[in-house]
Amino acid sequence: MDQFRPSPANSTPLTPLTFLDRCATVYGDCPSIIYNNTTFTWNQTLKRCLQVASSIVHLLGINKPQQVVSVIAPNIPAMFELFFAIPFTGAVINPINTRLDARTISVILMHSESKLVFVDCQFVSIILEAVNLFPNSVNKPMLVLINDNYEKGLKVMGSMEDFFVSDYESMVEKGDPGFSWIRPRSEWDPISLNYTSGTTSDPKGVVQSHRGMFLIAVDSLIEWSVPKQPVYLWTLPMFHANGWSYTWGMAAVGGISICLRKFDAGVIYDAIDKHGVTHMCAAPVVLNMLSNMPEVKPLKHPVKIMTAGAPPPAAVLARTESIGFVVSHGYGLTETGGLVVTCAWKPKWNRLPATERARLKSRQGVRTVAFTEIDVVNPESGVSVTRDGSTLGEVVLRGGCVMLGYLKDPQGTNKCMRQNGWFYTGDVGVMHNDGYMEIKDRSKDVIISGGENLSSVEVESILYTHPAIDEAAVVARADEYWGETPCAFVSLKAEMKGKVTEKEVAEYCRGKLPGYMVPKTVVFKEELPKTSTGKIQKFVLRQVAKKMGPSKNSRM
Repeated sequence: MDQFRPSPANSTPLTPLTFLDRCATVYGDCPSIIYNNTTFTWNQTLKRCLQVASSIVHLLGINKPQQVVSVIAPNIPAMFELFFAIPFTGAVINPINTRLDARTISVILMHSESKLVFVDCQFVSIILEAVNLFPNSVNKPMLVLINDNYEKGLKVMGSMEDFFVSDYESMVEKGDPGFSWIRPRSEWDPISLNYTSGTTSDPKGVVQSHRGMFLIAVDSLIEWSVPKQPVYLWTLPMFHANGWSYTWGMAAVGGISICLRKFDAGVIYDAIDKHGVTHMCAAPVVLNMLSNMPEVKPLKHPVKIMTAGAPPPAAVLARTESIGFVVSHGYGLTETGGLVVTCAWKPKWNRLPATERARLKSRQGVRTVAFTEIDVVNPESGVSVTRDGSTLGEVVLRGGCVMLGYLKDPQGTNKCMRQNGWFYTGDVGVMHNDGYMEIKDRSKDVIISGGENLSSVEVESILYTHPAIDEAAVVARADEYWGETPCAFVSLKAEMKGKVTEKEVAEYCRGKLPGYMVPKTVVFKEELPKTSTGKIQKFVLRQVAKKMGPSKNSRM
């Protein structure tokens, strides 16, 4: 057997880009994208992607391997197409968070050395402001305008157009539909550059490979049991970890992408009813929005939701499923390109009461089929923690979709990708005796009160069961006696505003939590600060708690 080695016939580089031409062959006349009153077929989508790629190379001169091309746009057809069109040229796609300010966008564009930026008409002002922040010594990227021809009243005309070298639809029209897209020389070549936004204020440039994104795309479809030709509603931003890989994954199964420029609970329910939506991904904040909509009626047909991004409170899961959504829960990071841990459901759990099912489903779970290994370890020794559901440790991962590294940050890369072969996530979790993992906190969010480590997530899960509370987040506040105590920031449901006191919230928690975990401070806010994907920005709340100063008289 020793004579057998890889050969060109069995070692063609893996890339998710191959999904598209196969999809056009099988599902060519079937819908690929629906946006307002416009529908594209898979044949049209393939043709448009090739035409845009051709124009990027031949009209704009982006023709060197691994040049960075950025995009700032909402979930519209052009955004979906660019996940194929840009890497078709050999370039690396850099989808930018649409909720960032001009300064941060400017930093990203300079750090990535982006050569070209596709800009949706809604974000023209902020991108021009960002580019104007460039020092004179730094080359500015070319700009291409995406005019939304499918949404009334959203079209840039006049003087602002002078700043752009082209517009998107012109690139489609002028491009060659017979363009031969550039296959990666190696499956380890970069395909995407995603900047972390999460709950920290220090974004890093995560570089992902063609191989990794192929694996995560196929793995995500298998793990979620996504059938052929699903109807997928884009409530998750495509810029967020490449839409958890479903930007490419929808082409693998010939899915129909229902695109939304913006949404609320009403828009989501209308889209589900109009298009027969079968699948959607969303952060827990969207689940909370859907389940709290006044006078909501049960769905006419089940809709599968994959949620991740933060541990969903069991109470929110239970409310969402009572409407008719079938919720799956997973865990991943920008650094893994999608979800690599899911709460794989055991048939025997169906016999349990609804509250117990929701509690089990709120756990993150086990590794996905194509991922290699997960564990919870002592961060100092690297030894696995006891599988008792209570011993805290750091979540570590290893598998084929873990990032290549952080762009221009070898120190940051080496800090989390250790020599022992594990990627250290910075998330704090426990391992249950059945082998299912559960996230308890980010390491920075663990509260140390009187020498005891307590999980802010656990306190939040209790707060979410309060009938008046809409959203909740818990951070540490300095305390003169205990060192730190829990500080809860909550927003109330509209009909309950002004009717609940800080003392009442604390007393509610006291009946359900150990004394040291009860929030010593409760702050009511109209709305909690969030990232574009619905994660509550705890670093903002920590700053608020810090300005409050140490709490006093909290020995009880």
